[in-house]
Amino acid sequence: MFARRQRGPLQALRRRNQELKLQIDGLVAENQSKGNLEPSKKQDIYKRCIQLKQAIDENRTTLQNLNKADESAPVGNYEQRKLEEQHLLDTLTCQLKELAVSISREKESKNDKLSEEVENSASTEEDEDDEEDEEGESEEIGREEESEEEEKEEHDSTKQMTNTQYIALGDFAAQQAGDLTFKKGEILHIIEKKPDGWWMAKDEKGNKGLIPRTYLEPYYKEEDSRESSEEVSKEDSEEDVEVVDETADGAEVKPRTDSHWSALQKAISEQINTVDVLTTMGAIPAGFRPSTLSQMLEEGNQFRASYFLQPELTTSKLAFKDLMWDAKEGTIKSIPSRVSLILTLWSCKMIPLPGTSIQVLSRHVRLCLFDGSKVLSNIHTVRATWQPKKPKTWTFSPQVSGILPCLLDGDCFIRSNSPSPDLGILFELGISYIRNSTGERGELSCGWVFLKLFDASGVPIPAKTYELFLNGGAPHEKGVDVDPSVPRRAQGGVFHQMIAMRRQPQLLVKLRSVNRRSRTILSLLPETLIGSMCSTHLLLFYRQILGDVLLRDRANLQSADLISHPVLATFPVLLEQPDVMDALRSSWAEKESTLKRSEKRDKELLKAKFLLVYHDCVLPLLHSTLLPPFRWAEEETEAARWKVIADFLKQSRENGGSLKALLSPDGVHSPFDLSEQTYDFLGEIRKNLS
Repeated sequence: MFARRQRGPLQALRRRNQELKLQIDGLVAENQSKGNLEPSKKQDIYKRCIQLKQAIDENRTTLQNLNKADESAPVGNYEQRKLEEQHLLDTLTCQLKELAVSISREKESKNDKLSEEVENSASTEEDEDDEEDEEGESEEIGREEESEEEEKEEHDSTKQMTNTQYIALGDFAAQQAGDLTFKKGEILHIIEKKPDGWWMAKDEKGNKGLIPRTYLEPYYKEEDSRESSEEVSKEDSEEDVEVVDETADGAEVKPRTDSHWSALQKAISEQINTVDVLTTMGAIPAGFRPSTLSQMLEEGNQFRASYFLQPELTTSKLAFKDLMWDAKEGTIKSIPSRVSLILTLWSCKMIPLPGTSIQVLSRHVRLCLFDGSKVLSNIHTVRATWQPKKPKTWTFSPQVSGILPCLLDGDCFIRSNSPSPDLGILFELGISYIRNSTGERGELSCGWVFLKLFDASGVPIPAKTYELFLNGGAPHEKGVDVDPSVPRRAQGGVFHQMIAMRRQPQLLVKLRSVNRRSRTILSLLPETLIGSMCSTHLLLFYRQILGDVLLRDRANLQSADLISHPVLATFPVLLEQPDVMDALRSSWAEKESTLKRSEKRDKELLKAKFLLVYHDCVLPLLHSTLLPPFRWAEEETEAARWKVIADFLKQSRENGGSLKALLSPDGVHSPFDLSEQTYDFLGEIRKNLS
């Protein structure tokens, strides 16, 4: 005879769920067939409800911890089958709740207090942790019996309201129609406790609406009995072990790794923002956070490329530190730096997907130089592309050329002269989003990772491809997973460990040493800067022109007067408007293709031609009223800007320049401002952050 085939973990769980379903169906049938039961029979059925609820909770915990790699044989549609079992457990929980409520309403009572207490007890049972032990079960039964005895005593109206009153632990603003706005410390009366975590409540003014249960704590007055206080204390301590997030529609339940109370304290101290609400609703994984690097960019220009492109003064403030003149070569001197390399972004894999309640506007990676405590460079952003067939994989476009935007350029140059032994690159994966219900915009971090550029001995790490596993939370947080539902370590052998690691969110990058030509260009740029490789030749033109104006042509080097030079005054703006930079790159490529080989070797001629192209292309675009203001991750605005830029370039190409368009009565430009023409190098000087 053949040996009986052993069931896999999922199949065994499905069998246990079916057995629970049969028991619950039998319990419901027994309650319906016998009509009015004796109090002892009702109590017996209620105890069986508690036991079955505990078994359901145990099965739910087991289901959440199941992995496909644990199966002894291949299982088709594994995630779908897990979802079906989740729906079944939710259905069984609702059946038990309805049965408990119906039993409580059939009991002998002369007022409405008993049914209210039983219903509240049934709802509380549904929200308790999965790891409740037999002692907790006996205490719950004891409390039910005590409630029946206490009902014979007289209670005032305040005592009757205690079990349905909750106090708000923080401010909550309505996110959509039907929600109830409340403030910290308000007393709310719970009308209905829904299984999805959004309860129907009424405030002291009589306003009704839905509120999230994670913002609430049961409200007990001083005259409440000691038993009630112990019950609350026990419930709170159990909830502190593990908190379950529920999605708005109740379709999926995910375990939280952080403490319920610590999460509440953090939310209160940070005034509970939209990201906390999205996490509570299950719309985003628990490891997502507000983007740290995006917030730093919004603080000012000290972390923008336009700031680091400006020259830096020496300690004495009498000369430029990273902009010096080479009289022999007739140009600015090259400055070697401690770090000068090329970084290629390849792809991001297994990035968790947000829920359908938010729409993703942009997927991107922000990177900067970091020493473990502070940012030492500008924050550079590269936008990623993705395919609907592989939504968890982001890709980049290395070696951007032609009409492809420089924002997609996965080839980045890294340049730094910081002496820090902990110097490295901080990567933050992010998404820009808009909420479908409110139209609110924001940016989330989908994970971060820090790559040190030197080992413990101070030797640079080798130039090769690195597979970097992402961390959740913010860079100052430790031990947070991007998606707690995907464990970093799997139980089993090496094969299971390999499968578990492949499921982890990761970033694939490649470090490359620079060749001779690239080294020559990068050595003429500022000591600290991160940017796109496709724009290095344009940055070099700016630096050379800057050197000519500040070092060669200035009659008095001690003078700090304003300098009339529209290119120096406006070029930094291009670093914040990449589509205009693309227009300049395209126009210069067309102009360069018409030059002879001998002309390309003449540096002074090239700078003169570049200035003409800049005046002919960039200045009219920057001051055109037809060009909408640049806004990050707004598809309609980006499309409208590119259409204006493309039409302008086409007309300039057909008319042999932009002069005809500038003199046309149809052209409208913004009023002239002196800042368009003058360059104040003292006002633009940057401070040393290293």
